Amino acid sequence: MSQLSKLCLAAGIAAGLSMGAASAQEAAVSDPHQWLEAVTDEKALDWVRAQNAKSEAELAATPEFKQLESDLLGIYDSDDKIPAVYKQGEWYYNFWRDRNHERGIWRRTTLEEYRKPQPQWETVLDLDALNKAEGENWVWHGASCLRPAYTRCLIALSRGGADADVTREFDVASKSWVEGGFFREEAKGALGWIDQDNVYVYTDFGDGSLTSSGYPRIVKQLARGQSMDQATLVYEGKPDDMYIAAMHDDTPGFERDYVSRTLAFYNDELYLRGADGQLTKIDAPNSANKSVHHDWLMLELREAWEVGGRTYPAGSLLAANFDAFMGGKREFDVLFEPSETTSLAGATWTKNHLVINVLEDVKNKLTVLTPGANGWARSALAGVPELGTVAVSAVDSDESDAVWMTVTDYLTPSTLMLAEVGGNSSPETLKTMPAFFDASTHEVEQHFATSKDGTRVPYFLVRPKDMQLDGSNPTLLYGYGGFEISLTPGYSGGVGKGWLEKGGVYAVANIRGGGEYGPRWHQASLKQNRHKAYEDFAAVAQDMIQRKITSPAHLGIRGGSNGGLLTGNMLTQYPELFGAVVIQVPLLDMQRYHKLLAGASWMAEYGNPDKPEEWEFIRTFSPYHLFDPAKDYPPTLILTSTRDDRVHPGHARKMMAKMSEAGKDVRYYENIEGGHGGAANNRQAAHMDALYLTFLWQQLGK
Repeated sequence: MSQLSKLCLAAGIAAGLSMGAASAQEAAVSDPHQWLEAVTDEKALDWVRAQNAKSEAELAATPEFKQLESDLLGIYDSDDKIPAVYKQGEWYYNFWRDRNHERGIWRRTTLEEYRKPQPQWETVLDLDALNKAEGENWVWHGASCLRPAYTRCLIALSRGGADADVTREFDVASKSWVEGGFFREEAKGALGWIDQDNVYVYTDFGDGSLTSSGYPRIVKQLARGQSMDQATLVYEGKPDDMYIAAMHDDTPGFERDYVSRTLAFYNDELYLRGADGQLTKIDAPNSANKSVHHDWLMLELREAWEVGGRTYPAGSLLAANFDAFMGGKREFDVLFEPSETTSLAGATWTKNHLVINVLEDVKNKLTVLTPGANGWARSALAGVPELGTVAVSAVDSDESDAVWMTVTDYLTPSTLMLAEVGGNSSPETLKTMPAFFDASTHEVEQHFATSKDGTRVPYFLVRPKDMQLDGSNPTLLYGYGGFEISLTPGYSGGVGKGWLEKGGVYAVANIRGGGEYGPRWHQASLKQNRHKAYEDFAAVAQDMIQRKITSPAHLGIRGGSNGGLLTGNMLTQYPELFGAVVIQVPLLDMQRYHKLLAGASWMAEYGNPDKPEEWEFIRTFSPYHLFDPAKDYPPTLILTSTRDDRVHPGHARKMMAKMSEAGKDVRYYENIEGGHGGAANNRQAAHMDALYLTFLWQQLGK
């Protein structure tokens, strides 16, 4: 049982001015652009449409743009992409979007058929047909099907790609919605199977049922035929919690029920729910990632833990017998312990083995661990490539030792393999993505920059083989640096076609805040230390300039969500380093971020602006407040989505208004649909990607 998922996630102030809580609130209220926070207000939407029209006229009117948009759509709609599948019973399911299926189809096939170059698929649900029939704009949010038959499924559908969704019960055998079946109204939350006639439900039950972050605060057990107000209360969290959920582990022989109370990111409690409904806390650190598989409790530590007379370092992976642990024993096997250059990227159970995936200087290494009477035996997984990013997932952890293995890098199309853990045979190559751009002209390097405090910061460089070190190369630098998310090499047909094929240089910075070196790398830039992530990113930019790979006039940057906060800070704090800035679905007003949509759930990352002592450091990385009308800034493009109900579009709108009012070189585009990803279908994605790539090449090209 994997840990219950946490949703990610995603007024000018002069430097040195100290503001208390009251004055901060006064400044927020007096913000002349705050009216733009009214997401669907017609006045605000008219403003959005006017900005969109200006940007479209500047960027989208040329034949070159139309060609790039067409090329990108061809890539995104390609029938030759690898159809990722997951096993349910004897069937292998896939959700697929292409030019003929804009919203997508949920389909299935057999493994024998999947092995063929052109498998025959059976369509289970067609979202385009559903939208036409219902007059809706549903976007797929996934399906959970009840074992062992896997014929009854709880399907989540989102309007326009928002985080909020509805859940409806579907019968696979008849390919129809179950009349009078389980149903959840549109909200953030979910339904989860217990058995055919019972589900867990955590959602918006009405006033007072949501956390301050806008996520479920209450979980109930709902029986078939009951209304929501008849459901049985399972657990009620506190208003300032982040997310409350529950799940049933239906593994044969290991059926258990759990309640998860997430207080904040990387701060959660996990409870075992007994047959009598009583909850027993799994007494492990709140910061640890907790999971249960068969007999094993797995703990991935994010902080050092002193227990049982030993101290286990942060970043370690521990295993203990679950029943013994619940009985009070604190005996652990240490399955992984980090070093200065390594971190745990993942751990995947098969029927008899555990595959651990370790990052060593942002490069993957796989090891097979096998529990036995004499401890855990270690061996290598046969046939794993030495280079590139390797991702592993179990085909069916209860029935076999088979794993899916995906291998990729910046220039190599992804390959999907089927491997047998514990065997001696080489992995079977099932699918290889075609090349969507000419990669023969480029090569990949890894470099290390030195940050302001002396920290060694890795970055990847994808460059033309014949690149001249004269500072004139158009270069796009990408980063994120938050929430312990690692940026590992991966193939992007869009970046390849729209940037590399033109002769551009592409760089990815593995800055602090991410997970490339485990919890310590993330924790090094939390709250008052946020500036270290920005210093890291600036150091990478400066390193490329010093190497004469590029120069400020030819260096552009891009980031989205927390990465949009990153590029917003680069814009306002390091404008002299860049020739163009792309800011996507960003956080920018850090004085009000916690009051907008899911913002309150990120205070563990950034801090609480309502506390004067925390606003003191938060204001130092709030681009909306750092903006100075008297300063010069590089050309900027801000992109967002009206339907983003995670990061409020008001951040982007208000920054655009402030910059435009000051006469800066800025343009704006807001997709009226799309959710936090920015686009709800391939056509929208192609359009938005073509906008930012066209903008960057116009500004940075030779």
